[in-house]
Amino acid sequence: MLIELIEIHKFFGSVHANNGITLTIEPGQILGVLGENGAGKSTLMKVLSGLICKDSGKILINHLEQELNSPSDALRLGIGMLHQDPHDFPSMTIREDLQIWDSRTGVKKSASDWQQLIAIQKDLGFHFDLNGTVGELTVGERQQLELVRLLWLGVEVLILDEPTTGISAAQQEVLFAALKKLAGQDKTIIFVSHKLEEVKELCSRAVVLRKGCLIGERQAPFNENDLVELMFGRQITRTRTSQSGTQDICMSVRNLSIEDFRIRIENVNFDLYAGEVIGLAGMEGSGQRQFLQTLAGLKQATGGRIEIDREDINGKNCFEFQKRGIFYVPSARMEEGLVPGMTLEEHYILSDCEKRMFINGKNSRMITETRIERFNIKGRAATNSEELSGGNQQRLLLSLLKDPARLLLLENPTRGLDIESANWIWSILRERCQAATSIIFSSADLDELTFYADRILVFFAGRISEPLPSSGLTEEKLGRMIGGKDWPK
Repeated sequence: MLIELIEIHKFFGSVHANNGITLTIEPGQILGVLGENGAGKSTLMKVLSGLICKDSGKILINHLEQELNSPSDALRLGIGMLHQDPHDFPSMTIREDLQIWDSRTGVKKSASDWQQLIAIQKDLGFHFDLNGTVGELTVGERQQLELVRLLWLGVEVLILDEPTTGISAAQQEVLFAALKKLAGQDKTIIFVSHKLEEVKELCSRAVVLRKGCLIGERQAPFNENDLVELMFGRQITRTRTSQSGTQDICMSVRNLSIEDFRIRIENVNFDLYAGEVIGLAGMEGSGQRQFLQTLAGLKQATGGRIEIDREDINGKNCFEFQKRGIFYVPSARMEEGLVPGMTLEEHYILSDCEKRMFINGKNSRMITETRIERFNIKGRAATNSEELSGGNQQRLLLSLLKDPARLLLLENPTRGLDIESANWIWSILRERCQAATSIIFSSADLDELTFYADRILVFFAGRISEPLPSSGLTEEKLGRMIGGKDWPK
């Protein structure tokens, strides 16, 4: 399917999100769409998928002009989008979830169609039980489910918006193999990303957006420095401040045990020092999320102690943890971290835990403008959280954290952020470490773990290693431990 975008414009108030973008996308091609956070990548893809309507311009499909006023319009024309955050129903079975989406297209599926879905899943190397519950799937498996759903509905043009965010290296490998196979079957793949190494590995062509404009395009093989220059207008270098940990103990974990329907973890012991950064490494679903939620008081441990100032706080609710300066940032931004329909200013008002009968409008607006400026959020006080790009939603989440804090528990803190934004976020986090705030964070990016963490805990099949100094860990060694190899006897 041939796609032609001609002079696409889209405004959000005074923000010119897409500024006269003209682009041709050939069938059988994996096109990389690059750009910094807020460059207009997701907006352009939402226009093409019918999720939002363009203000002006033309969309031609196989040389015929089409109006895409809803995702259903796009699906009927064979265009589907896999979003950063899963669009499914966690409490339903996979079969029920698929049937709901099936009904929205107005097409009734027969028993033979279900066999077709199973065949698609098998062909792509995916494995999930149709009678299982969606909520039991990992982020990567929910992504695979959405991909299969779109193909089952007859999609010929697949748009993937930051698809590798929050999934394991193994799941990324399976995904890339599936996309290459689909491109070989003459499907059109649009791969939106800010990760240059992924675009270099997967794409045959790349276009770069900056501040709503199409800056340029390149054919494979790509020069990474050239793409960075196009994305940011300059070269970006990563810097790390010196280790700021002290010998003062922030938290002690003794014989901690965690259990749920997915995994069981036992006898975790370590001391976390004030100002220290500990990274959590492991394949998705290895227990990092449950571990962070337990340390935040969101999940009850089945045994052991969590000590703050020699007081065991295990068993207390999350508000008691917050009173002691322990705060958690989830990976699922719009599901768990932010409130759709609420503005940035309302989020800052809500995060103010002081009990007041009346809201000081002048004060709340001043706080909002100050934090928008400090965290470089590309939005306004009246902007709803769901209108922000993924990277700016992450900035909003981090800007809501209380200061000072004793401990920050971060699940994939740079999820969906470009190189420059990730560097900036870590500079802010390291500033907090200098003020004795400790950080425990999970990440699927081994380079991020070895670069920013002082020590690393490795998760594998319910086991957690002792804290390992990151200075003695290479990505290769860390990868082997994540896979269950080279563990101490």
